[in-house]
Amino acid sequence: AGSDEQIIRVIDLDSIEVVDEIRGAVGNLVWVDEDRFYYVKMFRREKTPDGVNPPASRVFLREDGSDTMVFGEGLPRSHFIYLHETSARDRILVRVSYGWAKSTLYGGRLSDPFTWTRVYGGDFVVKPVDYFDGYLAVSYDGDGLGKLIRVREDGSVESIVSESEYPLMYAVIVGDRILACYLANASSVFRLFKTSGEPLNVIEFYPPGSVYSMHSNRREAVFVYTSFTVPFRLYSFSDTLRIIDEAVFSGDYVIDEGVVESYDGTRVHFFTFSKKKHSKVALVYGYGGFGKSLTPKFKPQIMPFIQKGGVYVVVNTRGGREYGEKWHREGMREKKQNVFEDFKAVLKFFKEKGYRVAAIGVSNGGLLVAAVLTQSPELLDAALIGYPVIDMLRFHKLYIGRAWIPEYGDPDDPKDAEYLLKYSPYHNVRKTKYPPVLIFTGLHDDRVHPGHALKFVAKLKEIEAPVYLRVETRSGHSGAAPEIKRREAADLLAFLEKTLFK
Repeated sequence: AGSDEQIIRVIDLDSIEVVDEIRGAVGNLVWVDEDRFYYVKMFRREKTPDGVNPPASRVFLREDGSDTMVFGEGLPRSHFIYLHETSARDRILVRVSYGWAKSTLYGGRLSDPFTWTRVYGGDFVVKPVDYFDGYLAVSYDGDGLGKLIRVREDGSVESIVSESEYPLMYAVIVGDRILACYLANASSVFRLFKTSGEPLNVIEFYPPGSVYSMHSNRREAVFVYTSFTVPFRLYSFSDTLRIIDEAVFSGDYVIDEGVVESYDGTRVHFFTFSKKKHSKVALVYGYGGFGKSLTPKFKPQIMPFIQKGGVYVVVNTRGGREYGEKWHREGMREKKQNVFEDFKAVLKFFKEKGYRVAAIGVSNGGLLVAAVLTQSPELLDAALIGYPVIDMLRFHKLYIGRAWIPEYGDPDDPKDAEYLLKYSPYHNVRKTKYPPVLIFTGLHDDRVHPGHALKFVAKLKEIEAPVYLRVETRSGHSGAAPEIKRREAADLLAFLEKTLFK
């Protein structure tokens, strides 16, 4: 039902029978051998086995249907663990993150969790890569653009690939080369290096798009690419780049890019996707937080809007990591207003060109659209706000909201509460003219409490704003069955039809 709760099922490939099952907020499975595996469990409501209050995560070894906690003892609440299997299969890398701007890397022998010790980390993000004559990782210290480092067993650190003008997102080892993925103006680009760090060549993609799910067994790397008109393209890379399979949505479409200036002179990049001949109707999407980069992706629910003549706009506000960790931190905590101003600058750009403009955002993006709605309703002809964080003085008291304190700030701290109150959508509804607003949520959302959405609707109804509420009784935060998501998309498209296409 789209809940963050999951099920791990182990299937015997000979009998095709389920031989083991684990339920809960579980995942990130790494096999040790044919009979044992590690997995990460997040404690959302109950304390960890070592007595730490939720939310917190721990690593367990699963063997013969029984669990043994093997890593994480003593880690404070709101620290989360990610397991990363290395290509050689004899080592493991473990990342422990506090929020979305700080992490520590641990490493050791895959078979012995008692050897997992601290490798590298600090007040910056570090991403595990592999083990190759030492632990490889992408470190975002320095200017926050990412560099590939090696940490040897004696603790010495060397830089293999230095920071460049573009942020390094991830890298894999293929033979005697490093395949590194960068973001150039929010689009994926590959750079190939020798394992010594010497640059070889650049691999670009068309149309501009996104690379994800990169994996390598040292001999070959595989990854998935997507764009506005490419649902997926599966690639392999060994000596050359090869397409294994793909699906392309052909038609008379145009993908373009633009830049506007925000209130402080910061240049804000955006993508547009439309038919060659389109109406002056724009749907503007944003997120702006948690280091999440908005890159070109195929979204089938957008295609009817495009076919109708609409223009879909994706905005790269501060708060993401499209331009490195500094870009992320410029949209965090007391600087959150930068995100809203960046988004407003793009809305103004289209309004001044005579467009009818709707904004859409989900989760933290719902907060973005709700904040812009309460601050500058005149910029919008419609607003679609999904599964949103709305009450910024109480978010930490609902479900796993406490985990977001590093990103937003602590409402129990008077200094943080002061800036949170200034933009909290729930506390800034005023008697004025608002455009039509559709707020959608799910009763099974166990990440962002649906109470955020319901309270916001009630507040808007008090002043007789044109607000509509859609509640899905069977879906959670991260979606649901395709049938349910299709029904939700149909309702959102119908709302756009009524409000924008006049």
